[in-house]
Amino acid sequence: MREVSVSEIGDAIRTMAVEANRIMAPDMRASLSAAAANEESPVGVTILHQILQNADIAAAESMPTCQDTGAAVVFLDIGQDVHLVGGNLHDAVNAAVRQGYEEGYLRKSMCDPFTRANTGDNTPALIHEHIVPGNQVKITFTAKGGGSENASQLKMFPPSAGRQGVVDFVVKVVEQAGPNACPPLVVGVGIGGSFDVSAGLAKKAILRDAGTPNADPAIADLEQEILAKINDLGIGPAGLGGRTTALAVQVEYHPCHIASLPVAVNIQCHANRHREVTI
Repeated sequence: MREVSVSEIGDAIRTMAVEANRIMAPDMRASLSAAAANEESPVGVTILHQILQNADIAAAESMPTCQDTGAAVVFLDIGQDVHLVGGNLHDAVNAAVRQGYEEGYLRKSMCDPFTRANTGDNTPALIHEHIVPGNQVKITFTAKGGGSENASQLKMFPPSAGRQGVVDFVVKVVEQAGPNACPPLVVGVGIGGSFDVSAGLAKKAILRDAGTPNADPAIADLEQEILAKINDLGIGPAGLGGRTTALAVQVEYHPCHIASLPVAVNIQCHANRHREVTI
């Protein structure tokens, strides 16, 4: 049994919270650069270059790439041969988020859902834990902005909706979001499981490097079909028209009950901030 200190996990999260907000992830830079090279709309090309320029300025000036520095979402894949030591894991995660958002001068966005009173330190973090084989801990951090999150939807379909029902729903969600979700987007889709599992799958899907296809060829084909239909909407960068409404559609799926077909769509704006480390 390998011992891993929760403080080591916390140190990694604190660093990732600051870096993710200040430095654009390489996969997003590559996707935005490719989109700028292929975009048909002159206005769209200008906006895509402005997004990249904004990222360069943020990195050079140690400033956030977006004023919404997001809810802190943390995925922990914990090896079953790991013994966590040194304190409470959730306390360590929240302490790390508290420190990272304070030291990085990042906006604190978490609040009471009714009184709207800000918690003052961007905690509690939204923590997802999974037990996996091995003796390591994989930590994934994302700063999830509120505008794109608000555009997300979940629907429980009957099985008869089938593949076409899934395609139509995802495209409709993006169309309804329009410019409000800050396109170009990364669209995470969770199919199957249950009401709650499909939402988790959709969230997990946006953590994959943008444009990396699902390993299942049939699902990869589904991703490309949905992406083409979304980009045919003509919403474009910043919602001002063009071919680049989404940079990627990324699907995760899970078996579900014979009477159900859950589908969740988690919208991610172009400030797709994520980091990952394994300790």
